Amino acid sequence: MNGILLVDKPRGITSHDVVDALRKATHIRRIGHTGTLDPRATGLLIMCIGPATRLSEHFSDLGKTYEGAMRLGVETKSHDLDGEVIAEKPIPESLTREEVQAVCNRFVGDIEQVPPMVSAIKVGGKRLYKIAREGGEVERKPRPVTIHRFDITDWNPPEAGILVACTSGAYVRTLCHDVGRQLGCGAALSQLRRTHIGNYALENATPLDMLKDVEAVQARLIPMDD
Repeated sequence: MNGILLVDKPRGITSHDVVDALRKATHIRRIGHTGTLDPRATGLLIMCIGPATRLSEHFSDLGKTYEGAMRLGVETKSHDLDGEVIAEKPIPESLTREEVQAVCNRFVGDIEQVPPMVSAIKVGGKRLYKIAREGGEVERKPRPVTIHRFDITDWNPPEAGILVACTSGAYVRTLCHDVGRQLGCGAALSQLRRTHIGNYALENATPLDMLKDVEAVQARLIPMDD
């Protein structure tokens, strides 16, 4: 067994939980994913199985597309609704979809983004989320990312539907947080679904609960040569 597998990750589990489930189904230890999704997030994961794990670095830098929603009027430590609420503010009654879109447009292009404390980035050899769990906070250096699209797709306050296309390493939840700061009422990511990684699309992925055994995985494996 040697190739890549497109998996639709369900909500509420980690990306490593997907690895464990596939190891159990295939009895193969050599399995890895090519880009983490938070437990709250769903959607496309590219899994490398067998010798194809050595291809993982070629997928990790591909551009990504997400659909989701942000909740206005709230700020959290993690920049999503899983985190501790640090501020709640009323949303201006006069706020329009066009005004929110105008703020989103400011983040399209090459930007510097400060990653959230609740992330897997290492500072001083320790992952930020572990420092955050211990109640700590450290200075994070801004990182260059490119946002190709940041569109408001639906407007039903306090929720705004979003579509984001970006380079690897960009945090959609931090985009939401930063938009909330500029609007003055705060915002946090409430839903996220990854739909594309490079040329690979979610519509071609298989839900994890359909990958229970070797035969199911083998039938959907994309050969490494492809």
